[in-house]
Amino acid sequence: MVSDVTVSGAVNNAQKTAQQAVGLAEDFDQFLILLTTQLQNQDPLNPMDSTEFTNQLVQFSQVEQAINQNQKLDDLVSLQLGSVSSVALGYVGLDVNYISSDMNFDGETPIDVSYALSADAVSSKMQVYNEAGELVYTAEAPRTVGKHTVTWDGSHMGGGTVEEGTYTVQIDALDNEGATIDTTTVVSGHVRGIESQNGVVYLLIGERAVPLGQVINASLPSDEDSADAGTDGTDTSDGEDTSDA
Repeated sequence: MVSDVTVSGAVNNAQKTAQQAVGLAEDFDQFLILLTTQLQNQDPLNPMDSTEFTNQLVQFSQVEQAINQNQKLDDLVSLQLGSVSSVALGYVGLDVNYISSDMNFDGETPIDVSYALSADAVSSKMQVYNEAGELVYTAEAPRTVGKHTVTWDGSHMGGGTVEEGTYTVQIDALDNEGATIDTTTVVSGHVRGIESQNGVVYLLIGERAVPLGQVINASLPSDEDSADAGTDGTDTSDGEDTSDA
């Protein structure tokens, strides 16, 4: 889940706390001036009751403590948001599985679609739609209860491969009474970067901005080569020629 705490919200709260601290200081100065004036002009034979002044001083102290607590909370929120950004950067360059029905097809990399059925289905189909809402692919999907994973390689039901872009996947499963079985889809994608929208950190997968909280797992790309020295065909041996002239 994405936290309701955002960068913009944290900045606004910090500004409000600072303004409250300034306002309290001004009010306290005015209170001291009023207190001093009243003490200077009181009747020495009938001095004023100090209980009310003591209560007001206690109230000022309580407000000051509350503002100090808010300042500390603002600092903690800033640290938390900085930590979230650092965590998000760690996903860049990785393949992830995330909860969504929207997926990005880069033109060549197949996409894994996972879902779970709470009961056996009499019919189950995977439907893929383009951004215009047009059906571009449909195929039979596993119907038994439990978790399943199907792969879409970008095939178009009319032949060929669809263009790069964002597509929506939907699992249409019906039980033996013809009722729809609710499913939640998890799709795969490659993280190319991160960004902040309204103070919330998102992972960029194709043209999609995926909330960090929707990510299930991450792994290194399966086609990533571990570059070893000398694998480019270059002779790296110290081949000194010992043959006689």
